[in-house]
Amino acid sequence: MDWTSLFQTILPMLPAQYAGDVVSILTFLIAAAALAMRFWKPPAAGSKLALLYKAVSTLAQSRGWNTNAYQPDAKALMIPADASRTIEAAKLGLDPASTHPKAGKPPEPG
Repeated sequence: MDWTSLFQTILPMLPAQYAGDVVSILTFLIAAAALAMRFWKPPAAGSKLALLYKAVSTLAQSRGWNTNAYQPDAKALMIPADASRTIEAAKLGLDPASTHPKAGKPPEPG
């Protein structure tokens, strides 16, 4: 079940005076999480804050195209858009597949 359909199912069950408050609070939490993601540098992979960082990024709906390039458990190879990732990774002696921001692991030697 999608969260929006669940939200649309539960919201009518609440009294009208509380429904607006629930929507306002959820909207504020999502906006605050998005603002935190804008300024919060991702923690190291083994850090205690890594789990909290992932929870805040999920609440901020930071996924897909909106995901930060740097994640607690991954590191991106930042190159110009018109450059080849394979060539740039070879210059650094890295495996091109592991240098993508969404690879899910740190770059490995090639």
